[in-house]
Amino acid sequence: MNRRPKLTILAPDASPEEAAAVVAALERFMRETAPPPAPPATQQDPWQQAALREGVARHPSPPLPWE
Repeated sequence: MNRRPKLTILAPDASPEEAAAVVAALERFMRETAPPPAPPATQQDPWQQAALREGVARHPSPPLPWE
């Protein structure tokens, strides 16, 4: 998903060169002040993944706490 807004200038007195310079300056500012990218997600241990899948897929056995 592209979260960058499309910048345009609505100034009737500005020349196309001036408007382009302002937009370029704003885009540069947004690039330089953007937060750093999030670190990559850590991978779970394969044994932990298997244990979680097994625990979720199990059928509960009686006595059930909600009965």
